[in-house]
Amino acid sequence: MAVKLRLKRMGAKQKPFYRIVAADSRSPRDGRFIEIVGTYDPTKKDNNITVDEEKITKWLNNGAQPTDTVKSILSTTGIWAKYKSNKKEGK
Repeated sequence: MAVKLRLKRMGAKQKPFYRIVAADSRSPRDGRFIEIVGTYDPTKKDNNITVDEEKITKWLNNGAQPTDTVKSILSTTGIWAKYKSNKKEGK
């Protein structure tokens, strides 16, 4: 089973709110998922990203592939750089 870290859209029309989830790559965008690992609210100016770093690194170490948008969110929070440095060190 190929697992992806991706966004699941929530919220009303014109008021998007996203959950960052680990999901099977074959499931639909807003369909079934395995675990919620964070949230992203583009309508807020400050503090619009909340993530559980422990869960995200667990999924990345198990082979989950982030989508481009989730990868940029992880880069913003600094988790992607930590993951890459730990991977180079062999931890």
